[in-house]
Amino acid sequence: MPANRVESRVDHESTSKPRRFGPAMLIALVIAAWMAIAGTGGPIIGKLSQVSKNDASTFLPESAESVQANEKLRELDDSGALPALITLQGGGVFEKAFGGGTAGGPPTEQSPGGPPTDGSPGGPPGAAYADGIISQITVDGTPLADLLAANQPALAIPANDASGVLLVVPLDATKMAEVTADDDRFIALTVDALRDQLPEASGAETIYVTGPAGYSADLGAAFGGIDGILLVVTLSVVLLILLIVYRSLVLPFMVLLSSVSGLALAGLLVYWLAKEDIIVLNGQSQGILSILVIGAATDYSLLLVSRYREELERHDRPLDAMKVAWRACVEPILASAGTVIAGLLCLLLSDLNSNSGLGPVGSIGIAASVTVSLTLLPALLLLGRWVFWPRIPKEGEHRTEAHGIWRRIAAFVERRPRQVWMVVAAVLIAFCFAIPSFKADGTTDAEIFLTQVDAVDGQQVLDESFDAGAADPLRVVIDAQQAEQLVTDLQATDGVSSASVSEGQTSDGMTEVVVVPEDPDESQQLVEPVRDVAHALDDDSLVGGEPAVKYDTKETSQRDLVVIIPIVLVVVLAILMMLLRAVVAPLMLIVATVISFGTALGVSALVFNHLFDFPGADPSVPLIGFIFLVALGVDYSIFLMTRAREEVAKLGPKDGVTRALTVTGGVITSAGVVLAATFATLGVVPLLFLVQLAFIVAFGVLLDTLIVRTLLVPAMAIDAGRWTWWPSRLYRAPRPAGQ
Repeated sequence: MPANRVESRVDHESTSKPRRFGPAMLIALVIAAWMAIAGTGGPIIGKLSQVSKNDASTFLPESAESVQANEKLRELDDSGALPALITLQGGGVFEKAFGGGTAGGPPTEQSPGGPPTDGSPGGPPGAAYADGIISQITVDGTPLADLLAANQPALAIPANDASGVLLVVPLDATKMAEVTADDDRFIALTVDALRDQLPEASGAETIYVTGPAGYSADLGAAFGGIDGILLVVTLSVVLLILLIVYRSLVLPFMVLLSSVSGLALAGLLVYWLAKEDIIVLNGQSQGILSILVIGAATDYSLLLVSRYREELERHDRPLDAMKVAWRACVEPILASAGTVIAGLLCLLLSDLNSNSGLGPVGSIGIAASVTVSLTLLPALLLLGRWVFWPRIPKEGEHRTEAHGIWRRIAAFVERRPRQVWMVVAAVLIAFCFAIPSFKADGTTDAEIFLTQVDAVDGQQVLDESFDAGAADPLRVVIDAQQAEQLVTDLQATDGVSSASVSEGQTSDGMTEVVVVPEDPDESQQLVEPVRDVAHALDDDSLVGGEPAVKYDTKETSQRDLVVIIPIVLVVVLAILMMLLRAVVAPLMLIVATVISFGTALGVSALVFNHLFDFPGADPSVPLIGFIFLVALGVDYSIFLMTRAREEVAKLGPKDGVTRALTVTGGVITSAGVVLAATFATLGVVPLLFLVQLAFIVAFGVLLDTLIVRTLLVPAMAIDAGRWTWWPSRLYRAPRPAGQ
């Protein structure tokens, strides 16, 4: 082939390829791909509740005694009953059910104005009255009677003060799911039908549906706000902050589009994995996923946009500016994300499925945030300088040299570094002494709701007028030959109201002993004494029931704290050492972060106990708060110290840290405010766990952003000088005069 033809062909290929596969085409493909992901994954966000599991009994490991006991109890009762406890008051319901007899007295054969009290000769009192009411209720066109558990009749129980009747309706979750196969809200549908139709069916003036079915429905309704309200509030808050930060009409919407696209990707992956039972998703993880993705993606976007704008003032072509900005930001963003993901994945070591499930769910969210921030956002920013309108950056302006207040703060820290970090550390540590007052022993079902709900009101009626402990007993599985002796021993145990042997035996000769506490609010405190008595008689005995599930959850959470916290600290420290290529600086960051978490938890204890008067906290709150504050809080120090390492190489250990604080102050503060605001929006879900977590994380992030990263960390780094970077090459580098 002639040389000129070869050269012509090469020239043609070299000029045609950029036109066919150039930056403009790549930008278009990236944007189109992400719009496809957003279009597919966006609708899935609203369906996450369909694959969410909120039953506390499924959170414990199989090794927990309460789980083993409840599994054994299924051999005695395989009906799968989900009781709905319904309190009826007023309208003469007591007289209709029990013929006007006194509470606890014998029923008459016929109740005035109601059906006979005996469904069959020798049947339980009030059973026929209960059946008569149930026969009038339908759920989605299906008679309620067809949805009851097999071999478990509905019961009517008189109030102690003759003020009303308690209906015990044993619902069958499997039957309800089959009848309402097109709707995942089968429990909520059934409870709603009871609440809507019972006034006419019973004639009662006041009706509450509580118990496991009532609480499940109301909890689902509370978590229902996560799909819509929480996301809308979060996006609105973030948009407002971005409008203030950027003072641009276009850029905030691009950042939000990027964040929402990342959430769509995360939702798509989490939905599929949860549907296939590969990961466990609950309402808590579902809510945290949304705010975590929005907050993290926005934080990464703020860092990239800030550096990109800085480089636009140095480069004529936006593509050149983006290359420099992307390369400068990719390491701290990946390190930040890696720290959070590593911390979250440590939750896989938790024995609580609710915690271990949050690990992969949150990690998927962070990975999606990083991916979208380093792909879609750069593509959107490269559409032109106009995205910054009306404050369009121009080459040669160097407006970033004016950092106002951050220059003054940096100068103050530089003048008195030792005094600054010692005073700040002393104040923060003082608040840590309030940590022992943080009450994390668990709460009752009624206490987890922060608004008035039907199930809680019904529980109050149960506590006042009925034997509430009988509705939530401890259930002991023991060798049948030891059952009567166990009853005798338990009746002499403090806190036990009654103990009785149930009928039936398992294939290996075990039977059930039902233990009713004197005070339902103290039922968890009764678990250990009952276990001691039962285990003394039979080593193979097991104590279960809902109080035992809650007790085991608390014990497992305390074990998780002891095991997981040290592992998280070691993992985060290792990542920081690899990132900063030093030992002293990472140790500084870890110490500062731990002090910050202790301060946040101490302040939270004071606020929860004395300002909000909260009854307590879920045992997992301290651990989840620690994971997020350590993993997310150290992010801002990572952003600061990676820039400091860059500046120290040019200006020396003192001026380099001062310069880094000056140029990163605004963007890191904005990022911290955004993340704190996104977590604070969890407070719109009226559940105690989420409100407490919202406060702890939001306050802790602001503390990290405004105090720890602004004063404590830079002051320690300046005071330590070149030792901060030991043993890296920055430690060995020649020091400029005065450094």
